[in-house]
Amino acid sequence: MTSTLPAQRKDSQLYIGLMSGTSVDGVDGVLARLAPGQPPQVLASSSLPMPSELRQELLALNVAGEDELARGALAANSLARLYAQAVTALLRDAGVEARDVAAIGAHGQTVRHRPDSGYTIQLNAPALLAELSGIDVVADFRSRDVAAGGQGAPLVPPFHAAVFGAPQGRAVLNLGGIANVTLLEPGQPPRGFDTGPANVFLDGWCQRHLGTPYDADGRWAATGQVVAPLLEQLIASEPWFALPPPKSTGRDLFNMQWLDARLDAYDGSRPAPQDVQATLQRLTARTVANAIDAAAAGTREVFVCGGGARNAGLMRELAYCLQRPVRATDALGVPAQEVEALAFAWLAQAFMAGSPAGLPAVTGASGPRILGALYPA
Repeated sequence: MTSTLPAQRKDSQLYIGLMSGTSVDGVDGVLARLAPGQPPQVLASSSLPMPSELRQELLALNVAGEDELARGALAANSLARLYAQAVTALLRDAGVEARDVAAIGAHGQTVRHRPDSGYTIQLNAPALLAELSGIDVVADFRSRDVAAGGQGAPLVPPFHAAVFGAPQGRAVLNLGGIANVTLLEPGQPPRGFDTGPANVFLDGWCQRHLGTPYDADGRWAATGQVVAPLLEQLIASEPWFALPPPKSTGRDLFNMQWLDARLDAYDGSRPAPQDVQATLQRLTARTVANAIDAAAAGTREVFVCGGGARNAGLMRELAYCLQRPVRATDALGVPAQEVEALAFAWLAQAFMAGSPAGLPAVTGASGPRILGALYPA
């Protein structure tokens, strides 16, 4: 496509990436310099909590309800205003003017992900964000891949390959609400897919029983015991786990109703809530390990990003189930909480350069596609 950007933006190496993930706990943002042939240089980062009312509405919009269209549009506007606050903080902290930034990559909030039915929905108001920030916005990254027959997810493996590639077998694991893994093997193109639930159950069960947003460091899970028969039932009862890649998932499948149905069907005695939490923590680690062992048994080390990297209990479970070194991506020079936002800055740069960023081997699309749509300031 032909760009109508001012000259200073055409030549700018500054990009902003914004991410609000399946956990719906906040908005992460980075302002980075993305110079060809150079590692990304993060100039500023920002993390804003999701306002409680907006969080509850976004979660509610994951399931069918009354007046969804209007509610979804209003929630998208509220999210764009929160994005704009993050942008303002990034510009201020980096000492950068809006006119010096080439583009914002804004993923939006996924409320439906049904590539099997040919659609995916990320609530966003990129035109409003462009208006509020004065910066061009690239959004809607998934739909072109889905239109080409792909899953539209995961989107980050090419970024992981560019930033975290190594001469030995390495996996990059993102632990948001859903877990996804990128497999980086010497001499092979990157592969990646979702592995199943990460924090979606851990947070939801904790919120239900403790009234806290998450299980800090897995401390509550540590007071319980893994219920092995329940763990086996959770895995065996869900055919999705056994599907080969490419595959992706979300709250459409893995939600609290999914968990409640399996707890009701469990033929053992009802476990204590803390034992369920311990079992759910093991479920995340075990399904990740199963997926990596099946797809890339030669993987020698695993680097973790996303909110789950801050959960010491979950990281210990991963090391136990994987039987490999497990570390946060901080060890590779990119803080775990910044990785996904940085990935969307990178995807925005790819769009502005007219470079296909989709990987058919990852998503199953019929070919590489330029991902995103431009909303000029």
